[in-house]
Amino acid sequence: MPISECVNAPTDGQPNPGRAPLMAAAVRLVSERGTTDLPVTDLAEAADVSRRLVYLQFGDHDTLLTEAAIDLVRRELLPRAGDGGDTSEGVAALARHFAEHRSFYRPMLTGSCAFAMTSTLNKLLGSLNRPAVHKLFGDLDQQTADDLSEFIAGGAATLVNNWEIDGTAPLAPEELTNRLLRLASTLTFSRQVPAAGGDPR
Repeated sequence: MPISECVNAPTDGQPNPGRAPLMAAAVRLVSERGTTDLPVTDLAEAADVSRRLVYLQFGDHDTLLTEAAIDLVRRELLPRAGDGGDTSEGVAALARHFAEHRSFYRPMLTGSCAFAMTSTLNKLLGSLNRPAVHKLFGDLDQQTADDLSEFIAGGAATLVNNWEIDGTAPLAPEELTNRLLRLASTLTFSRQVPAAGGDPR
């Protein structure tokens, strides 16, 4: 599955001019204030739109903030991460992105949007590691390979979350990159080296 699918890319191809300013305002205000506890009035005023438009476009406050995070990933991370062919570059791009936007993601991962934000992060990481999982465990059936990809993504997302929330400022992207790549290397090594007695499976 392409990475873009995991962040719910629009299917109709038609931009909605009312959404973009609200999502930009959400990223800016969360980053500036360090909280997701933002009045809808403040979000509407920052985007120079009516409160009514917030509810028409997003339904509620948390959906707006989560969609703003998805939009940020789609615009700034995905073009840098590539198509998943180069695992190391994709991981490095992810680490740089989350370090650069810590002032936004940290409140998102600890506030009212935490569950939705974590689910989005799991889907993103699942898409980033799916090609590697299929390559490494090609003998698995599709369902098992997809389940394993999501399982690994959940663990990686926990590392990203903890690093984003509790890491010492300023965050060092190289640190997270190296941790994730070491885990990937360990999985690859354990898969390729036969256990004592023969069959690696």
